[in-house]
Amino acid sequence: MITGYVIGESLRAGAEFAPPGLRLRGVRRLDVSASAETGQPGLWTLVEWASDDGDVAGIADALAAVLEPHLGWYADFTAGEERVVVFAGKVFRHRRGDEAGRAEAVAYGRSVGTPVHQLDWAE
Repeated sequence: MITGYVIGESLRAGAEFAPPGLRLRGVRRLDVSASAETGQPGLWTLVEWASDDGDVAGIADALAAVLEPHLGWYADFTAGEERVVVFAGKVFRHRRGDEAGRAEAVAYGRSVGTPVHQLDWAE
């Protein structure tokens, strides 16, 4: 099973994230105004999703195609023991707990403007 989240506000205007087999698990609104960076909205819509499809690359590519490239937005998901971190146009895949793989994704996030405190996905 593949499970993940995407922040609704991180999607480009007019973009649609709808890979085959994707299903909605929940939607929550979060007040992040205390930690939002300049240019980020103070309220985020957290969309939790899942897929039994197994097409990790297809889901990652679909996310990479719809994420807003500004402000370093990213989405992440797990597929078994694999962690996938997706930025606009860029995908990182590593085994959960692989510090070198995580560090590579964090370094890229910092290079595109993701605030350090938001590079906090769980392994």
